[in-house]
Amino acid sequence: MAAANGADSALKRARVARNMTLEEAADALNAITGGASDASLVSAWESGRRRTGKRNRAGLCQLYRERPEVLFAHQDGAAATSVLESSGTAVVVKVLTRWTDLVEAMVDVAAGAREHLVVTGSRSREKAYLAAIETAVAQQPDLVHYRVLYGPPRHRVLAGHLLRLLELRDPSARRNGVKTLHMGMVEPAEALERFFVASETAAVVPLPSFHGAEGFDCGVYSAVRRRWAWSTMGGRRVRPHGR
Repeated sequence: MAAANGADSALKRARVARNMTLEEAADALNAITGGASDASLVSAWESGRRRTGKRNRAGLCQLYRERPEVLFAHQDGAAATSVLESSGTAVVVKVLTRWTDLVEAMVDVAAGAREHLVVTGSRSREKAYLAAIETAVAQQPDLVHYRVLYGPPRHRVLAGHLLRLLELRDPSARRNGVKTLHMGMVEPAEALERFFVASETAAVVPLPSFHGAEGFDCGVYSAVRRRWAWSTMGGRRVRPHGR
């Protein structure tokens, strides 16, 4: 879907705001993702002629330091997300009815985390999702990550993921006096397991399938965005109150 009324998309505006050419944006993105995007592909994404894949979406969010629902609203055709570009606080809620959409949303939340990332459950095994968490922990040194388990990891891939997190960070270490890696297990063992991933601005809660009696392949995505506001004292820029 092309940008509405011929207006520049948020994706293009983010590049222009950084005084980057299409070629420079493609090179910077490739440095993050290890991909081979070029100027023509970036242009197609900006105009909405092509839809950006999840790896490049995560890379562009990192490059421009912006949320995916803002950068790619013109591609997704989600009218509700356009509210995020208005002033004040806006909340977006989406029901995810496909497994691929659920995983992509979980990846986006992990990739977009800058301050806090909370993950619960002992059954995770989606490699792209776990890799997005590891990348966030590795590339955001101030990010505080919480992992809450409900019993031992149920899959070997999750156990490997937890070991990699411990290689990336020492749970006993402090950064600027703050502990940035927390791992724990809920007791008693029969406690009802909860599944969700949440950052400071977005969250995904997987739900039992809408399509059958087994599995968690659907979910709810929620995001909130607070724009900067100008204070009335001295023209100083401050964050809105509340989080």
